[in-house]
Amino acid sequence: MLYHLLYPLADQIGVFNLFRYITFRTAYAAVTALVASLILGPAIIRYLRSKQWGEEIREEGPASHRTKAGTPTMGGIMILAAIVLPTLLWADLTNRFVQALLLVTIWMGVLGFVDDYLKVVRKRPKGMVARTKMAGQVLLGLILGAWLYFYPPALQFGTSSEIPFFKNYVLEFGILYIGLVVIVITGTSNAVNLTDGLDGLAIGLSGICFVALGAIAYVTGRTDFSRYLSIEYLSGAGELTVFCGAAVGAALGFLWFNSHPAEVFMGGTGSLALGGAIGTCALLLKKELLLLILGAVFVAEALSVIIQVLSFRLRGGRRVFKMAPLHHHFELSGWAESKVVTRFWIMGMIAAVISLSTLKIR
Repeated sequence: MLYHLLYPLADQIGVFNLFRYITFRTAYAAVTALVASLILGPAIIRYLRSKQWGEEIREEGPASHRTKAGTPTMGGIMILAAIVLPTLLWADLTNRFVQALLLVTIWMGVLGFVDDYLKVVRKRPKGMVARTKMAGQVLLGLILGAWLYFYPPALQFGTSSEIPFFKNYVLEFGILYIGLVVIVITGTSNAVNLTDGLDGLAIGLSGICFVALGAIAYVTGRTDFSRYLSIEYLSGAGELTVFCGAAVGAALGFLWFNSHPAEVFMGGTGSLALGGAIGTCALLLKKELLLLILGAVFVAEALSVIIQVLSFRLRGGRRVFKMAPLHHHFELSGWAESKVVTRFWIMGMIAAVISLSTLKIR
């Protein structure tokens, strides 16, 4: 909005020329998101407490988590507001990359909100029926996949995916690309949702992912950097950097309240929106396979649940992990919650560095 209002005035007022620079708008989108979080946070937490919309802790969970019962949840509303509003203020809203990312983020946020509402307000322990939630995710994936396939956001945007560490090697999906979009959207949103089990864990890892994705978006949208790194240039993709900046600011702002001991939980409202946004960024930047490296901790968390369920069903009730998702296994192994979170953040940072290194190691 500010970009559209002020940049056209650059010829009359020179300072408004700053709005042409993605780096300037990204920095201020991050600052705006952080400030918005810090301002909105206390009010949202007070409201959630007044309504007694608190988290209910599962009996089978770690005993140390029972003290968290009643902690306000649905705090993802704060995350959504702190991402969407700065993006609307600082990004080029005619950019189709940004439009697609906003659509996914809001859609997933609403889906997560309904799930949280049913759990917390309507007192349905399992929230939304799993099939209904999956249907909402798959439908979004089909819509986005068809949009990208039939109306690509850039002339260079195709149905192939770059292979990390290999120069000029891609996987071509053709019409199957729509199916890939569905898998990425549902996979990342559910993986982040599963990871959201410890104070600060999911939001910290999400912030790390958005830092890396922002850097990738910036170089992908520049002809000089993309040519130097021999990566696919996508005209307009650089605008995704502004969204990623807002997401990083929102992550830091929410972490202010979500750090141990958490004053608020994000719930599905935040985790589904963040996961969907991360997956969509990777899709729009043609880095779908790289997402397996960048989101390695999320992947490990999701795989731990799959392995645990299969083992329980196929091996007569025997478990591989003490408890799934993976972060609970380490808790029950004697690690303090803060130690699990910090070490998982470290692994997330290592994964992000490796992911960025693939731009050069090819």
